[in-house]
Amino acid sequence: MDRPYDFIPSALIKEDLEVGRGVIANEGDGVAVHYIGWIAQGRRQFESSRALGRPAEFRLGEGLVIGGWDQGIVGMRAGGRRRLTVPSSLAYGSVGRGDLVPPHAALVYEVELLEVF
Repeated sequence: MDRPYDFIPSALIKEDLEVGRGVIANEGDGVAVHYIGWIAQGRRQFESSRALGRPAEFRLGEGLVIGGWDQGIVGMRAGGRRRLTVPSSLAYGSVGRGDLVPPHAALVYEVELLEVF
């Protein structure tokens, strides 16, 4: 990550790192993504799909993933990479995610859209 994330965003921030040339992802589409996730404050990595050995696959807009992903991946083209800075309200909120993500944590993801189906 090339800039500090010692702030708490109030809204989703989408930054294209590389624009793909493939199909555009729309709400209702199935997608396959590789990603790395960090806790925004302190830049601590908490998860990586490559380390898990498989991409994440889900349908956009069905609430199967955090809201920041449902909103942040829409409009990406397959083959593209995007950084999503996700406020707690669009991540795991006041509950957090077990030992991985504390309550009220803003998150940063780098997402690579592998496929739209």
